[in-house]
Amino acid sequence: MGFLDLFAVSSIPVLKVLLVTGLGSYLALDRINILGEDARKHLNNIVFFVFNPALITSNLAKTITYESMVQMWFMPFNILITFIIGSALGWVVIQITRAPPHLHGLVIGCCAAGNLGNMLLIIIPAVCKERGSPFGDPDVCSKYGMAYASLSMAIGAIYLWSYVYNIIRISSSRNTKEVEINDFSITKSSRESSIVPSGWSSTEPLLSSDDITGSEDHLSEHQPNQLALPQTRFEEKPQVSFPDKIKQHLEMFLRKMNLKRLFAPSTTGAIVGFIVGLVPQIRKLLIGDTAPLHVIQDTSLLLGDGAIPAVTLIMGGNLLNGLKGSGIQKSIILGILIVRYVALPLLGIVVVKGALRFGLVHHNPLYQFVLLLQFALPPAMNIGTMSQLFGAGENECSVIMLWCYTLASITLTLWSTVFLWLVA
Repeated sequence: MGFLDLFAVSSIPVLKVLLVTGLGSYLALDRINILGEDARKHLNNIVFFVFNPALITSNLAKTITYESMVQMWFMPFNILITFIIGSALGWVVIQITRAPPHLHGLVIGCCAAGNLGNMLLIIIPAVCKERGSPFGDPDVCSKYGMAYASLSMAIGAIYLWSYVYNIIRISSSRNTKEVEINDFSITKSSRESSIVPSGWSSTEPLLSSDDITGSEDHLSEHQPNQLALPQTRFEEKPQVSFPDKIKQHLEMFLRKMNLKRLFAPSTTGAIVGFIVGLVPQIRKLLIGDTAPLHVIQDTSLLLGDGAIPAVTLIMGGNLLNGLKGSGIQKSIILGILIVRYVALPLLGIVVVKGALRFGLVHHNPLYQFVLLLQFALPPAMNIGTMSQLFGAGENECSVIMLWCYTLASITLTLWSTVFLWLVA
């Protein structure tokens, strides 16, 4: 296939995303108010707790076997590499742009975490079904492509809620502490200035050293029992054994990690999908037209089909907040765009081609395409949820998402064309 043919193939899925996203933005307008803030919140809960877990469970259960697990083992490491490289580049953006402290976690999160689930779930099936696709039979391509996208979504959710969540939490907590310290110092200085009478200099002592010594001698001679120095007690701390220390640190780490967020419904759905796919007895009961309980798998597939349009509509509605603007520096937005759409895709080509050269990745064009595409995606939408949760850069996050997803229509088309050309 020629480069222009590949460009046409890769542009159709992005156009579909743009059309549904535009519809979501239109429905979220105040004068329409079909997909208002409350409606998006309720629909997002349905997607989070029902649609996404059903989609991941059904697709993984159909395609996961021991053979496919051996073939896909590199994907979790590939996603981890995107987070590590993105975090390093995000730190560089912070240093160059001198971003405010309360935005440090947001900048690193946007550079590190891509939309590893929803965008792939939309793009991969569309590419497979497009005429002229280099991936062969559309049904087989969609079957394995959805498995790759589902695994990517599950692994991405684990990294997102275990790493980016805590980065934003620590960044917001530091900013809160700095504000509290500043407020305390201002309050303390104002109190001290109110205590000192007018006309007195705050730098002059109220009593000279001789006066203090004389008064102490006078008290010691006439009132020896009324002046007593405070006694310092040295209480021995109970010795804590090494295993108890480890246990205490582990409990503290697990509390801060927030396992409820880490084991999100999507992650739980992935675990169930792995169990169904890898255990032969359960697989025979659920998977296949002749399976006794195939109705459960069919129902899961039916629910999962609602995830893609619902998520895309919500994304379009959320992007409206970015149109209101904020005081974020343009250099920060530009830095994030360069990291996500220039630096990461170029480094992704090096990583995937290097893994292919050393035999870490098998010669499967669709699998290589998914690995490459993971480096070129816009930031994860759940970062906006985290910024709202901690109150750190909500408006700034909306503006960043608006620019990233607006330009994604161009960059995803171009990089998808390049990636298709590389793997085909």
